[in-house]
Amino acid sequence: MIKILKYVALDILKNKIIIAYTFLLILISLSAFSLEDNPSKGVLTELSIILLTVPLVSVLFSTIYIYNSNEFIELLISHPVKRSMIWKALFTGLSLSLVLAFLLGAGIPILLFADFSAALMMTIAGSLLTIIFVAIAFLTSMLTRDKAKGIGISILLWLYFALLFDGLILFLLFQLSDYPVEKLVVLLSSLSPIDICRILILLQLDVSAMMGYTGAVFKNFFGTDLGLSLSFLLLVLWIVVPFKISLIKFKKKDL
Repeated sequence: MIKILKYVALDILKNKIIIAYTFLLILISLSAFSLEDNPSKGVLTELSIILLTVPLVSVLFSTIYIYNSNEFIELLISHPVKRSMIWKALFTGLSLSLVLAFLLGAGIPILLFADFSAALMMTIAGSLLTIIFVAIAFLTSMLTRDKAKGIGISILLWLYFALLFDGLILFLLFQLSDYPVEKLVVLLSSLSPIDICRILILLQLDVSAMMGYTGAVFKNFFGTDLGLSLSFLLLVLWIVVPFKISLIKFKKKDL
């Protein structure tokens, strides 16, 4: 497993797209902090990058990489290596490489310029989002053999979590504005990994006061030790569940 992991990680780190992704993150991060007088404004710019760009690149690159590695995977299966070891090595190699690219491109500038507690939360959230969307990409690649369909499903899932989910929450708030639905919104927000990360980072930036009563409800739940622990547990489940389902499907797949 270690040999496969090292091969995959080195192969991805030498990939021109990942190198370009890292430099793009560095360029955007340094620009965000150097163009703003107040580091808090730079952090908010970084927040948009982490919540939109990082999941998109992670899910899209991972999906394409798995489809392009079909022949390599078939070659590995022809050797006396367990299928579970091959799948876990591919997942770990992809996750480590993309997390490293994120840490070099965005993590270090954030830690250098932003308030430490907010920077640490953004770095952890960005790393977890990277791994979550790699896991979603693994599941997507097991849902269909067709590469175009797989990429299409990945993009649709990203659109849902990054854009449509917020629209649905706002629609619910608007339709039920006469009722106290703030606690329901907190519960629904936990169903999206991007929303969980957004709330955790915004609470560290102490801008929840600008979110009105709902912000106070978020702070009362996610700001406590129990809420924080449950949030990270949910994020871990967003990694484990899609990957476990993909692993079961991979073991049964007729290659």
